Amino acid sequence: MIGIFDSGIGGVTVFKEILKSLPNYQYLYYSDSINNPYGDKNNEELISITREIVKYLIKRGAKIIVIACNTASAICKDDLRIEFDIPIIAIEPAIKLAYDLSYDKKTLVLATKGTLESNKFRELYQKYNNYNMTIYECVGLADLIEKNEEDKINEYLINNIKKFRGVNNVVLGCTHYPIIKDKIKSALGQVDFYDGSLGVVKQLKKVIIANNLEETKLDIKFIDSSNSKIKEDRFYEILKED
Repeated sequence: MIGIFDSGIGGVTVFKEILKSLPNYQYLYYSDSINNPYGDKNNEELISITREIVKYLIKRGAKIIVIACNTASAICKDDLRIEFDIPIIAIEPAIKLAYDLSYDKKTLVLATKGTLESNKFRELYQKYNNYNMTIYECVGLADLIEKNEEDKINEYLINNIKKFRGVNNVVLGCTHYPIIKDKIKSALGQVDFYDGSLGVVKQLKKVIIANNLEETKLDIKFIDSSNSKIKEDRFYEILKED
């Protein structure tokens, strides 16, 4: 079984890409909405939270773990990989992909405070900065998406994101953000989006082969830390889109 976790339902955007390429496996998705948003947690607190999630997923039978949260990946992956003898795949903002495919274009990176302040993000930024890149900390946006507050999301985008109209590329540095991709495009106009989902899929394929994880009948289980039926219904609704 493959365990996937995020601070809420945002990681479903990663899971959708995984299912397109790897449909014949058992999956357990853990939505930690009780601790959402991760971007506001300090490092020690977040490492403690994710440690318990990984323990839980392993106890439930996970052989591979996917961290479908940019903040948790940036801050926790090294500690988790040291502590647990199990493959742990971590997502990261697709700055390199935007650089490789459109290095000379104006790029806007949207992410949480936790992601932007991490050492991993600083390394990516220093290595792939095309000197035409704008970084923006989207305070509170992931939480609005998690709560599905459409009016407040639209207001947020008008007040905070629309001013960047004219950029060519948008790096979505939080797995919640692709859920509102159409709204972001309405605020910014025609842009190309980049996120870390495809990188996760590529790495997961390699890890599956290396660990001889056998294919089986597709099975998806969803668990929310706050036992929210609303979260579960929305998870499957988003999963079935497209």
